[in-house]
Amino acid sequence: MQNIKTEILEILEKNSRVSLEDMAAMLGASVDEVAAAMDSMEKDNIICGYTTLVNWDKTDKEFVTAMIEVKVTPQRDRGFEKIAERIYLFDEVKAVYLMAGAYDLLVMMDGKNISEISSFISNKLSPIDNVLSTATHFVLKKYKDHGVVIEKKREDDERMIVTP
Repeated sequence: MQNIKTEILEILEKNSRVSLEDMAAMLGASVDEVAAAMDSMEKDNIICGYTTLVNWDKTDKEFVTAMIEVKVTPQRDRGFEKIAERIYLFDEVKAVYLMAGAYDLLVMMDGKNISEISSFISNKLSPIDNVLSTATHFVLKKYKDHGVVIEKKREDDERMIVTP
C-alpha cells in the first residue's frame, strides 16, 4: 500500500482536482483502494490540505507578498519550535520555514500594502522574545510557483537578440 500512497501524492501534487475514478484508472487500483489510502494519509497528516494556485496578477485584488528573514536565539530545550509556533499562529502569516544559512526562519506573508507588512513586523514580529533581527524582501513578480509556470512566454513576443 505504501507504493500506491506515494503515487497518489505525486498525482495530487501536480493536480489536486483529479477525481478518485481517474486516479484509480491511472494507478490500476480500485476507487475504494485510492479513497482508503487518501483517508489514511489525511488522518496521518501526510495530506495537509488541498489548495488552488491562483495568478492574482490577473485579478483586481491588490496585495503585497513579503518574505521575511528572521534571526532568533533558540530556546533552551525547545530549539526553534516555540518561536516558530508563535509566529505561525498570526493570521497574517502564510508560511514559516526553518532555514540553514544566514538566518533561522523564513516567514511568508501577504498584506494590503508595504505599510501593513511593516506594521506587522514592528508591532508583532520584532517584539517576540528571542527575535534578534529581521530582513524583509518583497515579491515583485512570480514567474513559477509550486512547480507551475505562472505566465508562459507568448510566441509573438520574439525580440531580436542584441549583443555588444
